[in-house]
Amino acid sequence: MPRPRGAALALGLLAALLLTPVPRARAQGNFEIQVYGSETVPPGSTLVELHSNVAAQGTTRTENRVRPTQGAFHETLEVTQGWTSWLETGFYLFTSIQPDEGWEWVGNHVRPRVRAPESWELPVDLSLSLEVGYQRREFSADTWTLELRPIIDKKLDGWYASFNPVFARSLKGEGVNEERGFEFTPNAKVAYDFTSKVSAGLEYYGELGPVRGFDPLRRQQHLLFAAVDADLGPRWEFNAGVGVGLTPATDGLIFKVILGYRFDWGSGGRAR
Repeated sequence: MPRPRGAALALGLLAALLLTPVPRARAQGNFEIQVYGSETVPPGSTLVELHSNVAAQGTTRTENRVRPTQGAFHETLEVTQGWTSWLETGFYLFTSIQPDEGWEWVGNHVRPRVRAPESWELPVDLSLSLEVGYQRREFSADTWTLELRPIIDKKLDGWYASFNPVFARSLKGEGVNEERGFEFTPNAKVAYDFTSKVSAGLEYYGELGPVRGFDPLRRQQHLLFAAVDADLGPRWEFNAGVGVGLTPATDGLIFKVILGYRFDWGSGGRAR
């Protein structure tokens, strides 16, 4: 039967294309695995978050002078200060616990973010962040990077959806040398409130390549998480998930946890 044989051949070629080994990542990334919401930290408040994740299945050897990801625990401290009802600034401290090297400093980023005021009465909530920072060469082929992250989200009848069409570029490193320019790295989330305290859903993280022409599919990164958010109180944030890589260039299995607490500062400089 020609038609079934042709379909089987096409499927076989596609499988071979996707399973062909390729360099996994241009950076030991995944220091902060989070789809942003549009809401900013209130003025006079400080949100402290610990982002923890580990690749149970990842790269197993040094590639292009970037260390392997498998078994490396990434611990990121994020401190975000709210200045006004529409402006906040976040500061990141990236660290990594390497299987054979111990705990190491990786780099720092800073991220101002603005949001559209509620008085605009838009049909969706909007904000925009700009993130710039440094990572050591052992962890990224691009040591200085810039990220522009528009954030669009909406909550309706127990459902929540967020889309972050992120554009990132290298300021120093191989991305500059290869003239890759801005690259499209979209994130998205859909979740449902199963109880008043627990919501669960899917999170997606992608790296498609330069805006002017995406990388071949086997070189793109596509990561899908089953994630849960728990309401531990008005000051707390909790998110956890299990992620599966969908292409050869993506780490195969990742576990993550985000725990945050918000401090509201009184006139005397003490948290209340």
